[in-house]
Amino acid sequence: MASGASFEILDLRHFAAPALRPVLEVEGELWTQRLHWDYRVSINLLMQYLDNHMLPGYAGLEAGRITGYVFCIYEETKAVIGDVFALPGPHAEARSAREIEETLLLHIIELLVNSPQVDRVESQLLLHPSGSLSGVFRDAGFQVHRRLFMVRQLADCYSSPRVILPDGLELRPWREEDLDSAGRLISAAYHGHPDSVVNDQYRSVHGSMRFLNNIVRFSGCGAFSAQVSHVIMDRASQEMVALVLGSRVSPQSGHITQLCVHPEFRRRGLARILLTLAASCFLRQGVTEISLTVTEANTEAIELYRVEGYDCTHSFDAAVWQRNRVV
Repeated sequence: MASGASFEILDLRHFAAPALRPVLEVEGELWTQRLHWDYRVSINLLMQYLDNHMLPGYAGLEAGRITGYVFCIYEETKAVIGDVFALPGPHAEARSAREIEETLLLHIIELLVNSPQVDRVESQLLLHPSGSLSGVFRDAGFQVHRRLFMVRQLADCYSSPRVILPDGLELRPWREEDLDSAGRLISAAYHGHPDSVVNDQYRSVHGSMRFLNNIVRFSGCGAFSAQVSHVIMDRASQEMVALVLGSRVSPQSGHITQLCVHPEFRRRGLARILLTLAASCFLRQGVTEISLTVTEANTEAIELYRVEGYDCTHSFDAAVWQRNRVV
C-alpha cells in the first residue's frame, strides 16, 4: 500500500446512514450471493441505529470515503461484535478489504477487552469464511470455533410427511405462550453442549429467553415463521421436550433457527421428525432450500443433518473471549 494513502479510524456514531449506504449495499449483495440471504431487513435496522447515532463501533475512511465498518452490541457484562465489513480502498495503492477489516477488528477488540465493565466478548461473523479473520481473534486471546453452514435442497421433500411419535408425546404448532417453556427446554438441552461455549445465552433460562425473543419477536434471524415452527410435548407433565423454529431469510430460502431435544428424550427420533416436518412446511411456503448452522464439534448433529440431506456449503468462525479465560 502507498505510504501516502490517507486512512482514518473514527467513531461510528459520528456518521449517519447515507455515509455507509454504499458499503452496506455491497455487503447485502454478498449475503445474497454467498448465503442466499436477503440482508435488507438487517441493513434497514442498522441504518436506523446509525441515523440515531446509537451504534457503538468504528468506521474506516480512506481518502475521506467510508470503506468499512465494525460494530458491537452490549448485553450487560457481555459484548457481541455483530459485524465487520469493508470494501477495497478507492485507489490502486490503497488498503485491501481484508486489511481494513483486520484493522477495524483490532480497534474494537482493544476497546472491549480494556473496558472494565466487559467480562466476555462473543462474535459469529457468518458472512466471512472460516479462517479469514481468525488470526486477529486468536492473537487477542480469543478461542475460535469453526461452524458449518449447511443447506438442504427441497426437490425431494414430501409436502405431507407421516408423523409417528413415541407413546405419551404429542406434536403441535408453536404458540406465542410457548416462550417460557421453550426457554427452559433450551437451557436444559444445551447444558454442556458445544454451542453453549460460543453463545452463553444457552446456559440459563434467562439467556435462552433473550435468544428466543430476538428470534421470534424481533426478526433477529429472518422473518419468523410460526407455520414452520413446532413443539413436542410430554402429555404427563405438559412440559416441552423438543422444538424446531424456522424463519424465512429470502423468498426461496428458509432457515432452521433452533432445533433441540431434552436430554431425557433423545435417541427417539424426535429431531428427525421435527426436521422433516419443518422441511414440508417450508415447501408449502414456496421455499426451495433450507439452511442451518452447527458447531463443527457437534459431530452427532452433523451426522443427522447429512443423513437428512444437508450439505456444508460454507463455514465460518465463532470467537469467544472471557476475562477469566473460562469460556
